[in-house]
Amino acid sequence: MGLIRSVRGFTPQFGKEHFLTETAVVIGDVVTGDHFSAWYGAVVRGDVNAIRIGHRVNVQDGAVLHCTYERAALSIGNDVSIGHNAIVHGCTIHDKVLIGMGAIVMDNAVIGEGSVIAAGAVVLQNTIVEPGSLVAGVPGKRIREVGADISRNEIERIAKNYMLYASWFREG
Repeated sequence: MGLIRSVRGFTPQFGKEHFLTETAVVIGDVVTGDHFSAWYGAVVRGDVNAIRIGHRVNVQDGAVLHCTYERAALSIGNDVSIGHNAIVHGCTIHDKVLIGMGAIVMDNAVIGEGSVIAAGAVVLQNTIVEPGSLVAGVPGKRIREVGADISRNEIERIAKNYMLYASWFREG
């Protein structure tokens, strides 16, 4: 199970039924809720500031979660999926959010509940994304509202599926 490392007197703390692959790395001031998973090559680096993660959050392959020293901690709500190779840095991600593959969310950005940050989008520093927004592009712009179909068929489905995937590895 992954590399878990203390730094500056902080040791990561995990909720119930968490799962880390062998190559996931979780360092320092990191506290997760239940059913957290970090996948191959994911890095959750709470060495320079705090990272707080809610329940049913998955950090997919190659994603990086980090902060800015003395300036920007990272807060992630419940039922959040961080896509492959995404970078989530010193920002606030509210509940039921999907951060797409390769997306970047920068310091002090706030992603409202029920939003989707599309694959490859770049959400600039200090950007406030309204709840229920679909954001795409570089720099990221609100394209439209997230409908019930995307909320149910993407945001909720992916968060639930990653709990299932983690159970396969725990059983094997």
